[in-house]
Amino acid sequence: MCSGRIDASFVLRAFSKGADGVFIGACHLGECNYMTHGNFQTLSMVSLFKKIMEFVGINPERLKMAFMSGSEAGVYTESVNDFTGKVKTLGALGSSEGLGEDELKSRLEAVERFIPYIKLVKKDKLALRLDEEEQYDRLFTKEEVEALFKEAVTYRIDPEKCRACMICLRKCPVGAIAGGKNLTHTIDQDACIKCGTCFEACPPRFGAIEKISGETLPPPFPENPGNKREVRNGQDASGQL
Repeated sequence: MCSGRIDASFVLRAFSKGADGVFIGACHLGECNYMTHGNFQTLSMVSLFKKIMEFVGINPERLKMAFMSGSEAGVYTESVNDFTGKVKTLGALGSSEGLGEDELKSRLEAVERFIPYIKLVKKDKLALRLDEEEQYDRLFTKEEVEALFKEAVTYRIDPEKCRACMICLRKCPVGAIAGGKNLTHTIDQDACIKCGTCFEACPPRFGAIEKISGETLPPPFPENPGNKREVRNGQDASGQL
């Protein structure tokens, strides 16, 4: 498989399944067999993911990317052996970082929810093709990654403005919006990938989608969660589910 196919979610899945380290072998930069040069993008991803690992308390040395050609079996063997020895020195994932099993799982799940958002926000930077491999080590900063998590955008549907037109519900690429005809819609924050499609799709005359950054998210419905506001023909109507 081309290294350009390696997604951050693949790396995260490996750690979530109990891998103590992840090694990515790729063609030499500038020598792509498919002329897509996807290894540059993967190197950008690795650079960013290492900063994310550091942010959540996981040793970034558990992730390594090395370059070699198909004829360099010796380079491959040496690279894998060196990395294997490094991981053995680091010890088991989580325990050597002082993280319990539940805490490690919680942190990895938090990162998983953010991956689509991070890829969207940093898509231009992730697509950069720099001249030197060393430049990728400085491509993303610690402060930049902290801001990604602390200032992440969240979208909320204002129940007082929602006209239950179902436009945002139909447009959502991951089905994160609940509701239906004549029922005020809500966004499942655990499923939302923060792409902003709903924000752009909501008719300006309604303006029901709120874009919130760096603030505590208000509840989707006030007071009694058992009640939902029903909308008929664009007007409020009382009703209970």
